[in-house]
Amino acid sequence: MALKILNIQDEVFCPICLELLTESLSLDCGHSFCEACITANTKEAEIRPEGENSCPVCGVRYSLENLWPNQHLANIVEKIRKVQLSPEEELKRDLCVRHEEKLLLFCKEDRKIICWLCERSQEHHGHHTFLVEEVVKECQEKLQAALERLKTEQQKVEKLEADIREERTSWKKQMQTERQSIQAQFKKLKDILEYEELRELQNLENEEKAVLGSLAEAEDELAQHSQLLTDLISDLEHQLQGSTMDMLQDVNHLMERSRVLSLKKPKTFLKGQRNTFRALDLKEIIQAFKKAHVIPH
Repeated sequence: MALKILNIQDEVFCPICLELLTESLSLDCGHSFCEACITANTKEAEIRPEGENSCPVCGVRYSLENLWPNQHLANIVEKIRKVQLSPEEELKRDLCVRHEEKLLLFCKEDRKIICWLCERSQEHHGHHTFLVEEVVKECQEKLQAALERLKTEQQKVEKLEADIREERTSWKKQMQTERQSIQAQFKKLKDILEYEELRELQNLENEEKAVLGSLAEAEDELAQHSQLLTDLISDLEHQLQGSTMDMLQDVNHLMERSRVLSLKKPKTFLKGQRNTFRALDLKEIIQAFKKAHVIPH
């Protein structure tokens, strides 16, 4: 069982952190990595001048869309984690499967751990090899640097989010305050207009009563004057047609009546002299609003 597991170590170990795969993601080229490792590698590649992502093992270019969860490998890794190796098997775990030598070197070109005999083989001829400890330290430093950079970036994002939330709250409060102010001012304006409307209507009603009352009185006076004229005309006609003696006796009285009965011109009200400036002022205000805003007629 342990031997079979050791034979597939190239597949179940992450070439970046050199540990068993965690949340494994695979590329189209067939190489698999821990999700955290390949994500960090991708983000690190984005800030490089060339800005391209390439497989850490074979160098084939890829994009984030090419990453896919490898459930088959995940199942194998899970089974391996459950296997309890004996001390002897644990020792063999760090040995080269081919040469049974300690895996102490890391091949940069093949991105894999090898032994000193592998280094001297034709397969790795001319490749750049380094001690695993050095590579691990370098990888840890890179990951730590990436981690710190990402945490700093995260803090900046959180700060910006907090600033935006604060600004959003401030804007909402300001808009609410202005909304209430507008509503209050227009309520005052409505109250004033309503009061002025009632006052103007009351004034108009009072004026109407006064004018119509005066005109009614004038009409009554004219009717009375007309009746007196009718009576006097009738008396004068009667005297002219009567006897000479009666005419001479009543002439002074009739002349006095005709002299006293003079027409008094009734009081009239000229429409042009009425105080209509208030309505004109309101029309000017409405006209000004129509020019400033598009409102219905």
